[in-house]
Amino acid sequence: MELRVLQYFAVLAEELHFGRAAERLLVAQPSLSYAIKELERELGVVLLQRDHRHVQLTEAGKAILSEAQHTLAQAERIRVIAEQFRSGQAGTLCLGFEATGAGQLGTLAQIHFSQQYPHVRIVPRRFDWSGEAEALRTGIVDVAYVWLPTSLQGLKAKVIAREPRLAALPRHHPLATRSQLQIMDLANEALTWTQRASQDWVHWWAVNPRPDGTVPLCGPTNDNVEEMLEQVAAGRAISIGSASMASYYTRPDLIWRPIVDIEPLHIAIAWRAGEVNPLVELFVSTVQTIAKESASLC
Repeated sequence: MELRVLQYFAVLAEELHFGRAAERLLVAQPSLSYAIKELERELGVVLLQRDHRHVQLTEAGKAILSEAQHTLAQAERIRVIAEQFRSGQAGTLCLGFEATGAGQLGTLAQIHFSQQYPHVRIVPRRFDWSGEAEALRTGIVDVAYVWLPTSLQGLKAKVIAREPRLAALPRHHPLATRSQLQIMDLANEALTWTQRASQDWVHWWAVNPRPDGTVPLCGPTNDNVEEMLEQVAAGRAISIGSASMASYYTRPDLIWRPIVDIEPLHIAIAWRAGEVNPLVELFVSTVQTIAKESASLC
């Protein structure tokens, strides 16, 4: 079977009308009909039920459409990668991140990369609570800033930054008067948490268990940073975030205080293992260079 015919089938499945599909494909309607009949003959199944008024996918058609779309997407990816090699550092790079990504380091890396490769368009895609790793695995993004601990199955990654963790408190909270905190200072404080991430990730952020073996108190759940901080500002709970979150998510009704006795956040640049993509290689190299330069200035 030909990719061209699979494309015909995919467009016809969207339109469910031979005339409109033929118009989109810039082919004659009889040619489209013949191609679909030949595809059905080759596969040995009926893909579409048609009469004078309606065109509908059969169950076989629905199942084969999903695979056809995947095949076409992979073929397009091959074409894009070839074009990147052919044109020399040109194209689109989709960058995944959560919350503040790699903070100021990430911003500097993008600026530097865009200066070096002005024909590459970076498309940032934000995800919530460790969703950036799964987006990378499934091909939604090409490269991502991943907040550890997160499963790196199917990925390659390099740690590029470490950020202290801080407690977000309502401005008039009793602990807000202190310049710094220890984790056991939060023993009686309910923490916001999420069901959108793995338990290991949630437990790490909550520092569960605590040094004395106790379990932190659970407050309300949230789906993203904005919901989390809204709950904190309203006094329903406190939360634990990173240094860049404290800097980027400033609010007049919140106070951020460093927690000095817990492990910092580790941020990695990650990409799919075994995949050759010259733009990803260039971007990863740029990020690592900026990370080394930033570390040397500290």
